[in-house]
Amino acid sequence: MLFELNDIHFGYMGRPGILKGAGFTLDDGERLCITGHNGAGKSTFLRIMVGLLKPDSGTVTAFGKPRREEADFVEVRRHAGLVFQDADDQLFCPTVAEDIAFGPLNLGQSREEAMAQVDSVLTMLDLMYLRNRITHKLSGGEKRLVTLASVLAMSPQVLLLDEPTNALDEENEARLIEILQTLPQAMVVVSHDPHFRRKIATRSLKLQDGLLVAPEPSCRHAEAAE
Repeated sequence: MLFELNDIHFGYMGRPGILKGAGFTLDDGERLCITGHNGAGKSTFLRIMVGLLKPDSGTVTAFGKPRREEADFVEVRRHAGLVFQDADDQLFCPTVAEDIAFGPLNLGQSREEAMAQVDSVLTMLDLMYLRNRITHKLSGGEKRLVTLASVLAMSPQVLLLDEPTNALDEENEARLIEILQTLPQAMVVVSHDPHFRRKIATRSLKLQDGLLVAPEPSCRHAEAAE
């Protein structure tokens, strides 16, 4: 088991709680898709998984160990890569190659090793044409694909994707689906897009009233008909 979260409660200061006992498990090879209305706490839940937010109560077990303090989550973030909903929150180096190399360099790779990893990931994703581009001049869709490349460069065991089809046109969304279907990593994918979820998910949950629940049969049937 890669992740197990139990009875997670969380609320932002001065606002009502948004997670009220949510929990789930993630096993090798699963691609778990999570849906729910805006503000339900989906992005919050992903951030709790990697220790960017601390729950008010509940337990997080990741890669076989309970995780409580920041020091515990440093190891988690080496093995679980989070792709943020807003690509601009994740890309901050001058060029695409430097952005993708940032993670491997932080993991202790030499400059030569990190740049070899950059080329390997960009080749795998068919994005070598972006290698030396200025990051802030990329289109929204290009930025989304580069953020995925920057996480994959760290060879994570688990991918956490927050609305990965944001800003993607139809062609790039099809490319993303093809890429994700071939990757070996387990995934937790937050998405409003039923077509995308249907193509990706091995299992789906809905975040509703602070809990993660199985989607209603009518919703599953509607997605299958898309």
